[in-house]
Parts: sequence; C-alpha cells; structure tokens
Amino acid sequence: MTAITVEAFEKVGAGKTAQPARTNPAPAGLRVPPPPPPSQLAGPSSTEQNAAAMRAFFAQALPPVLGILLLLLVWHLATMKGGSLPTPAKTWEAAVKLFSDPFYRNGPNDQGIGWNILSSLSRVGVGFGIAALIGIPLGFLLGRFATLSRMAGPIISLLRPVSPLAWLPIGLLVFKKADPAATWTIFICSIWPMIMNTAQGVMRVPQDYLNVARVLNLSEWKIVTKILFPSVLPYMLTGIRLSIGTAWLVIVAAEMLTGGVGIGFWVWDEWNNLKVEHIIIAIFVIGFTGLILEQTLLALARRLHTEA
Repeated sequence: MTAITVEAFEKVGAGKTAQPARTNPAPAGLRVPPPPPPSQLAGPSSTEQNAAAMRAFFAQALPPVLGILLLLLVWHLATMKGGSLPTPAKTWEAAVKLFSDPFYRNGPNDQGIGWNILSSLSRVGVGFGIAALIGIPLGFLLGRFATLSRMAGPIISLLRPVSPLAWLPIGLLVFKKADPAATWTIFICSIWPMIMNTAQGVMRVPQDYLNVARVLNLSEWKIVTKILFPSVLPYMLTGIRLSIGTAWLVIVAAEMLTGGVGIGFWVWDEWNNLKVEHIIIAIFVIGFTGLILEQTLLALARRLHTEA
C-alpha cells in the first residue's frame, strides 16, 4: 500500500473550494408553524389566573355551605309537622329580634345576650390565662428534669381524668362566690393539656441540641429560649388549643350551676321561661364563638411557625 504523505494530502485539498451547507427545502404545500406569541411564553393570562382562583375559592367554600343547607333542610323536615322544637323560620325571627339590641340592661338578671357572652369570655380569659402562666413553665420543668417528671406523673394521672364540674364545689367552698368558683373550674380544666403537651415537646427535643449547648457552656435560660422554646412551640400551641376548647365547653355548664351573668346562665334562664328558640340560638352562638377562638389560635400558630 502506498503511503500518503502530508504534501500529497495538502495538494488534494488545495484544489477544492469550500461549498456552502445545503439545506433541504420544505415540500410544496407544507407550511412551517410560526413561533408562539410572547403572551403564551409569559404564562397564563390574568383572566385564566382569576378563573383558577375562583375555582379554588368555590372548592373551599361550597362544601361548608352545602353542609349548612343540609342541616337546615333536615331541621325543617323534622319540625314541619309541629312539635316542641321551633322551625328554622321561627328561630330566625327570634334571632333577629334578639340581636337587634344585644346589650340592653333591665337589671342584674335581665341583660342582653351580648353582655352574657362577654361575661363568659372574661371568665374563660382569666382562668385560661392563669393556667397558661402556671402550666407552660411547669411543662418545661417536667420535660427538662426526669426526676421531677416522675414525681408529678402520678399526681397528673390521678387528677386529670376528674370531671371539671367536680371541682366546682371545691371552688364554691374556698372562694364563697360564684365568679371565682367558675374561674377556678376553668383553670383546673385548662392546665392539664398545656402541662402535658409542653412536657412532651421538651422530651422530644433532639439530644444533640442539648449536647451542643453543654459543650458551649450555655446557661439554662439560653437553653430554654434559644433551643427548647422554638422546638416546643408547636406542641405548646396544640396544648393551648385543646385547653381553650375545653375551657369554653366547661364554662357553659359551670354557669348553669352557679347562676349570675353568662351564656350558660342565660341558656338555663331561657329554659325556665320555655323559650326554646332562644336555647337553639344560644347553641349556635356558643358553637360560633368556640369556632372563632379555635381559628384565631390556629392563625396564631401558623404565624409563629412561619416566623420560627
């Protein structure tokens, strides 16, 4: 085989000229689609975004509305042939009249429903606040120190299952008045969820965090504020939610027994006056107020969790 030298290769290449690249023409009758307009490249239009937002809104709002309408339909069918329960229309008429002046005063035992709700909320706020001031720090201590947790464990297990109303006579015996006795009942029923959830959150903090704090020689205050509190916050807020729901549940029953001013006493007083439609209104008011309290705490929990 004859070897091809570099000089021969260059001579062969020198006789050729560069040819332009050939392109295959498009077949006759076939059009190349134009590029998409800039509006499609930028994403969905504002109209499409608004339509998607409306669909998401109706997907969230429509099921609760249908549930309420179903409840009203069942109520109407159950009372359309008469009976002791009032119809939805009659209850609505009573509610319009009742809320036209919710803050009237005709004496100590004849006040509008607005004053009764505020009175119950004030008792819940005082009892719940005292329980939080005592229960949350106590939960940190029980979760932080195992010996203290073992000491308090039998006491909590013994007292927590007791019905809150069983503590009401003790409050009446000690305080001699209805208001502090009801506040005492709220306190004793609210403190257990906060203690237990806070202690459980402290126990679930990773041991590595505490080991690093020990290596850095951090003080106990910095361990609580910088390590424990951010980790325990979700557990603590769960305990607070459970406590506020229990407190609002118990205050109605406590006020029925103690009398005075409050939504529980108002319900019992309306029963004595055989105004059943007012009792049904009070049931909706109690449920709606409890829902507002729970949703407020849920919003607070989300905000604190986002900031943390």
